[in-house]
Amino acid sequence: MSQIFRVRIPVERVGVLIGREGNIKKKIESMCKVKLEVNSETGEVDIAPTKEMDDPTLIFKAQNIVLAIGRGFSPEKAFKLIDDDYFLHIINLRDVIGRSKRDLKRIKGRVIGKEGKTRRIIEETTNVDVSIYGHTIALIGRIEELTIAKEAIEKLVSGSQHKTVYKFLGRKRSELKKARFELWEKPL
Repeated sequence: MSQIFRVRIPVERVGVLIGREGNIKKKIESMCKVKLEVNSETGEVDIAPTKEMDDPTLIFKAQNIVLAIGRGFSPEKAFKLIDDDYFLHIINLRDVIGRSKRDLKRIKGRVIGKEGKTRRIIEETTNVDVSIYGHTIALIGRIEELTIAKEAIEKLVSGSQHKTVYKFLGRKRSELKKARFELWEKPL
């Protein structure tokens, strides 16, 4: 008997996971060659491989896509995780600040920024998708950019000034561009 993986997502995100007429659920099942059983009362999602599954990593990709949708990403952004170059990283703010609702609101506000400015700058400079939902901050991106976005968010959470974080992001973006240019310029 094949292994079944269970993940739990917020009940209010179940409708997004299923999609209109089940289209999102069907797309995940088709792309990842899995069967999803969704409990809309508890938010539990069982993920089982189908006989057609030829790549065992697909079960983990399906799991990450479901988790990403559960953490507030649109299905379109979550589908990037089917690509081997994209990863999901979830920061649980409760691990950092405890259960204080006031601190949670303050930290989320720092990461979002006035009118979404800080979040937008993080996304644009790193090319990483950021979702702030509940008590988590979730990121989808390539490993190098993901590491930079994660570090920028950790700096904000630990109290660094926004200006300092923006300078850090600008410097890291320049370093990435330079490294890619040098790689591109190397003769074969």
